[in-house]
Amino acid sequence: MDTTAFVDRQGLAGYDLGTDHPLAPVNRELAIDLIRMYGMLDRDDVTVLPPGTCDEDLIARVHTPAYMAQVRRYSAQPALAHAFEAGMWGLAAGGDTPAFAGMHEAAVAVCGASVTAAMEVWEGRATRVFSAAGGLHHAFANKANGFCIYNDAAVAIQALLDAGAERVAYVDVDVHHGDGTQFIFYDDPRVLTCSVHESGRYLFPGTGALDERGVGKGAGTSVNIPLPAYAGDGPYMRAIEDVIVPAVRNFAPDIIVTQDGVDPHHQDPLAHLQVRMATFPRLWRVLHDMADEGTDGRWIALGGGGYNVDVLPRAWALLFAEMTGAALPDDIPPEWLTLARDLTGRDDLTARLMDDPEPEVDEAERTRADLEGHEVVDEAIRLWA
Repeated sequence: MDTTAFVDRQGLAGYDLGTDHPLAPVNRELAIDLIRMYGMLDRDDVTVLPPGTCDEDLIARVHTPAYMAQVRRYSAQPALAHAFEAGMWGLAAGGDTPAFAGMHEAAVAVCGASVTAAMEVWEGRATRVFSAAGGLHHAFANKANGFCIYNDAAVAIQALLDAGAERVAYVDVDVHHGDGTQFIFYDDPRVLTCSVHESGRYLFPGTGALDERGVGKGAGTSVNIPLPAYAGDGPYMRAIEDVIVPAVRNFAPDIIVTQDGVDPHHQDPLAHLQVRMATFPRLWRVLHDMADEGTDGRWIALGGGGYNVDVLPRAWALLFAEMTGAALPDDIPPEWLTLARDLTGRDDLTARLMDDPEPEVDEAERTRADLEGHEVVDEAIRLWA
């Protein structure tokens, strides 16, 4: 039976890097609220999964014991992160991933959500699952990075491998390179990591060049398409449709894991890729078709970046609509708008699902970036043909 599951709020509220931090739990909470208020969680073919747990030994399969010991230490006493050594672990006070009380438990909970999603699909209880808490793709084996403490995507992939998956494809559509997940599996021929992102010449984390293709037995299992700032919809979707989809097809995975950051959107405050809202339904449909054609539909969709409350909930509602086959009305539920305005203090939130202002980019800059973006995609196609 073709079914969809949804991992509920696990790990969202507790994973809080502080007041005014870009990774605000409220944005993801509101995304779940919008999905719920559209009625998608009440469908007969949707299962809402309760919070799961994650064995810390599984997390230790992709993170070093020394790093996990420090996460526990700073989690119990975050004031220690003011010491110089905290920077060695990516947890310095004032950094992009500052230590906070209970962060170990919160990060474990996020891993638990992603592993719950992975096992629901692998063990055949659902065809596809969305876990909005996940997608913390910047965490390395031995260091926090880019708002990410433990790499739940890597933990979920490892859980699949341990459960018997022989080949796992990971597709990352976030505007930032999926560096942590890539490098954790950089020499592992069982895992294909694919990332389309804004080039590291312009944007954090500075990695993800075309020539990052894996090493050793994993040579040829990392696919990167680094696009210039302002490249927009055309090069972004070509990178997925003409490079990533064929690469995944050739890899012939047993199952697909996607990191579904929506920060490529032109209103995102942390990036400049200039993708429009109207592109997201097409993106989600391509990912869905890729799973249907390559893995009999087995698809684990994780969350990811997105730092504008007027974008992330709408884009993820469109993602779950694609996963379930729901047709959403363009009017956003009034009760959601009231809730979002109350929680964020913003009274200018978009009232229609597909409303989207024009990107504010100089036309000459847009043309230059579009041409350069297509050149990058052409080069990636030559590398992977």
